[in-house]
Amino acid sequence: MVIVLRPHVSAEQTKQVLTAIQEGGHTGYQAGPSTIVVPKNDAHLEASLATLPQVEQVMAIDSPYPLASRAFKKEDTIIDVRGHIIGGDKVTVMAGPCSVESLDNLLEIAQTVKAAGGQFLRGGAFKPRSSPYSFQGHGEEGLKMLAIARDKTGLGIISEVMEPDKVALVSEYVDILQIGARNMQNYPLLREAGKSGKPVMLKRGLSGTIDEWLMAAEYILAQGNPNVILCERGIRTFETATRNTLDLNAVPVVQSLSHLPIIVDPSHGTGKSAFVRPMARAGVAAGASGVIVEIHPTPAKAWSDAAQTLDFDEFRALVDDVERISAALTVNRPLVHA
Repeated sequence: MVIVLRPHVSAEQTKQVLTAIQEGGHTGYQAGPSTIVVPKNDAHLEASLATLPQVEQVMAIDSPYPLASRAFKKEDTIIDVRGHIIGGDKVTVMAGPCSVESLDNLLEIAQTVKAAGGQFLRGGAFKPRSSPYSFQGHGEEGLKMLAIARDKTGLGIISEVMEPDKVALVSEYVDILQIGARNMQNYPLLREAGKSGKPVMLKRGLSGTIDEWLMAAEYILAQGNPNVILCERGIRTFETATRNTLDLNAVPVVQSLSHLPIIVDPSHGTGKSAFVRPMARAGVAAGASGVIVEIHPTPAKAWSDAAQTLDFDEFRALVDDVERISAALTVNRPLVHA
């Protein structure tokens, strides 16, 4: 059950609603200044709360992720990040190196992304690596390089945050916080990212079900942060021909269950550069709101994930592909789902 309060309700009036919920035998969780979530539906309590003057609406929602659900919001969430729109009809392109390497390299990549029509520069300043001996990123120096690239190009910046105590630092520099697949169920990190107020892109875990993914998104939404972007980046299956299996079923399934925008990551989804472009096309054709890919002027020399990284010509061709597919569809995906 979700209780929506009227605008400009005082703290005392909010407390009255929480007290009424407690007296009704339930616990209310405040999810922002005007939203309270009660995990269970109760018709008697619903009727009682609806009579309170500070309550605008009471919604009985039968979902483990009520704030992320279509029942709570039928219209698609559209997120404005520094004038760049995520969601709706126009496809969003995010691209950049797996790891931030040097300022000159990053600026060359950023200028290429901008010229090709991309809207966001991605790049890892803090890198989660399977081996403790692999390059772990430049840390804050990498974030500073990303900020310089933004100033010179106007691109939005997205970078990964790995630890709750690094959220404030990363938020100083980036426009979108990325939660990586390994951290999809790092609940302290999800809470801190939600509290930051920054848009958050939440990648699906390697073995995460769609319900688990949406419940992870609920942790962010429950902090009063409505700007969550979902990213399908492939799941681990028995198939070994590709790094992961890019689950494009997830695109329409998520759109039927949730109002949150979803983009696809064919770089991690396939792990092989030859397959990135066709799977980007497939993702947009399936209705995804955008793609995020890894690019580098010389992929073979990339400090990490070289095998899945596109060169500049391949990237420009990919952007042309997805823009053509998006334009060919009458509507990239319905703005309202029944």
